[in-house]
Amino acid sequence: MVFAHDTEQALLAAVELVNTADDPDALRAVSDLDAFYTRWGYTGRHDHTDAELAAVREVRGPLRQLLTAPRDEAVPLVNAILADAGAVPRLVRHDPVDWHIHAEPADAPLATQIAVETAMAMIDVVRENETSRLAVCADADCEDLVLDLSRNRSKRFCSTTCGNRNAVAAYRARQR
Repeated sequence: MVFAHDTEQALLAAVELVNTADDPDALRAVSDLDAFYTRWGYTGRHDHTDAELAAVREVRGPLRQLLTAPRDEAVPLVNAILADAGAVPRLVRHDPVDWHIHAEPADAPLATQIAVETAMAMIDVVRENETSRLAVCADADCEDLVLDLSRNRSKRFCSTTCGNRNAVAAYRARQR
């Protein structure tokens, strides 16, 4: 395991959220946000409103900037997110997760929860000097983010679709 479970979950959720910005069919309705909330195990406030959906969609840009920033440039971004949210780390436990850290106020809006949990995860990434595990997809036609949690740091593509497209292109180039 590269990171603690809650760090991995927060990073995976943030990458998925950021990648919805380029997918016109993703995160269009409150029901899409409800599914995202459930899939990633968020436990705080969730209003189920169009305003909340808009706020979560709006946080994608700053999160992309944070997740793609070089190590030293990520630090002020993390600190700003935590300061803006009035983050105070505390240990919490709720089913099915054992003790872990939450830093946002319990009644914080969902967009704030997502931003703070991502910033808290980035603390671990920065401290472990693992920012290279976050990158833009190696497919020339794709701008999605990739989180590489593999042991050998071999993940280059955001999806099997991008990976297969590049493998086929490489095969065809070799055959010429």
